[in-house]
Amino acid sequence: MSKYKSIAVIYGSDSSEWEISCRSGEFTASRIDGTRYDVYEIFARFGQWSLAAYRKRNSVKNILPEGQRPQIDKTDFSVVIDGQKTRFDFAYIMQHGTPGENGLMQGYLEMLGIPFSSCSSFVSTVTFDKFTCKNYLRNVDYVKCADDVFIRRGEVTPDLGAKVIDRLGLPLFVKPTDGGSSFGVVKVKEAGEFDDAVKTAFSEGKMILAEKFIPGREITDAVYFNGKETVALPVIEIVTDHEFFDYDAKYNGFSEEICPARIPDALASRIQETSRKIYERLGCSGVVRVDYILSGEDLYFLEVNTIPGMTSASLVPKMVRAAGMDMTDFLTAVIESSGEK
Repeated sequence: MSKYKSIAVIYGSDSSEWEISCRSGEFTASRIDGTRYDVYEIFARFGQWSLAAYRKRNSVKNILPEGQRPQIDKTDFSVVIDGQKTRFDFAYIMQHGTPGENGLMQGYLEMLGIPFSSCSSFVSTVTFDKFTCKNYLRNVDYVKCADDVFIRRGEVTPDLGAKVIDRLGLPLFVKPTDGGSSFGVVKVKEAGEFDDAVKTAFSEGKMILAEKFIPGREITDAVYFNGKETVALPVIEIVTDHEFFDYDAKYNGFSEEICPARIPDALASRIQETSRKIYERLGCSGVVRVDYILSGEDLYFLEVNTIPGMTSASLVPKMVRAAGMDMTDFLTAVIESSGEK
């Protein structure tokens, strides 16, 4: 017996990641169990929310042309199709970036009392900001955080680059604190590159972070709550010829994503346990992916992704497959265990 009848998958966003969000949302909607739920796909961007497609239980998907898409009634999170009103009773949020990953969408749903798939509005806000999130983890004994310098736009001065480089050394990274998919992230290898890197990062956000470069292997691991316990999926190692795991490496095939990672079992277990601890410490819900740098024996925290990519080629589906799980069953577990943790 399912807890919910009508699942609204929300995708699109107000950020540079909106197209990736659509791909993630469409894939997620296609894998939600059509024998258990009615599935509605909502395209939401800059305040305009419309029904892009829907699939009734045990029926085929109906795709709606752009000019004929009903608008979502935000007063009660509903839609009218052929004169019949449907109020969604669960939201699966697949918006990368704002408003789906920074707590705004979660706050809206919380005020309406509608359950959803991701972290709470507060936790989403905390984890979306890389600097704030790191501050929750700086003093724990199970993961390290690279040294960094937090910068607001008004704090940029002619000598900022020299001060930051003196503290962090070269190379270093400059990134927006609240971005995703590596938009606005620049690896600075020479002092003369710093000012342009700052401008690039500020083009994606109002606050930025200069972060010490940690040499090592890029590792990622996802965690979710299955209704009984917090479960860490198999660990992935990301190998790329690029300077780092940038947009091209992520989405255009310029990386090798090895799952399970070719690391000793004891190390994989340690990383999984660390991921579970981070999930619990931050108060996460739903599916969360944690990214790391493994430098020698030291594990450095990079960031938490509370709305991780969910296309057929994304990291979390690869972990699910490596765990021997069916994607539809996995999504059902996420949906049915929402709000229980």
